[in-house]
Amino acid sequence: MAKNENTSGRGKRYDDAAARIAEGDLHSGADALEMVRSVHGSKFDESVDLVVRLGVDPRKTEEMVRGTVALPSGTGKDVKVAVFAQGEAAAAARDAGADHVGADDLAAEVEGGMLDFDVAIATPDMMPTVGKLGRSLGPRGLMPNPKSGTVTDDVAKAVAEFKGGKVEFRTDKHGNVHLPIGRVSFETSDLQANLKAAIEEMERLRPASTKGRYLKKVSVSSTMGPSVRIDPAGVSD
Repeated sequence: MAKNENTSGRGKRYDDAAARIAEGDLHSGADALEMVRSVHGSKFDESVDLVVRLGVDPRKTEEMVRGTVALPSGTGKDVKVAVFAQGEAAAAARDAGADHVGADDLAAEVEGGMLDFDVAIATPDMMPTVGKLGRSLGPRGLMPNPKSGTVTDDVAKAVAEFKGGKVEFRTDKHGNVHLPIGRVSFETSDLQANLKAAIEEMERLRPASTKGRYLKKVSVSSTMGPSVRIDPAGVSD
């Protein structure tokens, strides 16, 4: 094997960053975020992502954790919003800065493959139309849902919230929650504020039926960087 041959499949930059992090070590929230910021080496402003393994059984409906959190420091991302509405609600959505607004016409665009948005919001009266887009929106986690505040009569407020840093999250089939909490260009204190808000909201939504440890594993990473473990008891430290 050549001396400099890479075997991880992720590139030398990733391996160099990973070598600076002791696998399995637990860190405080602030230390972990500072490490993520310090080891990233790409030329673009990478996203900082949070992954939490929850002690739930996602096969049970009552243990599915789903919600939203308003990140106090924002996401650092230009969030594109599509709103399914008509009449005054559609006008309000446009005034609030929605990127795509429409009713049957917007549904037809989505059915045709237009998915240039990060969040989909709908007024309740539009849900029969939106419900038919399950094959397009469902696999991407874009289907509007009352629990996440994306089915609402106040579409202007919802657009402003999601544009301003509100993000959705839900457990996957393994009990993991993935969500962005900012960018590597953020100050560590801003990332920590977002981290704390996200964890607190997940804890608030803890299903009553769960047993044992709820926050089983917490980690953060940049888009192209290695994962750094956080001590669940030290998220706010």
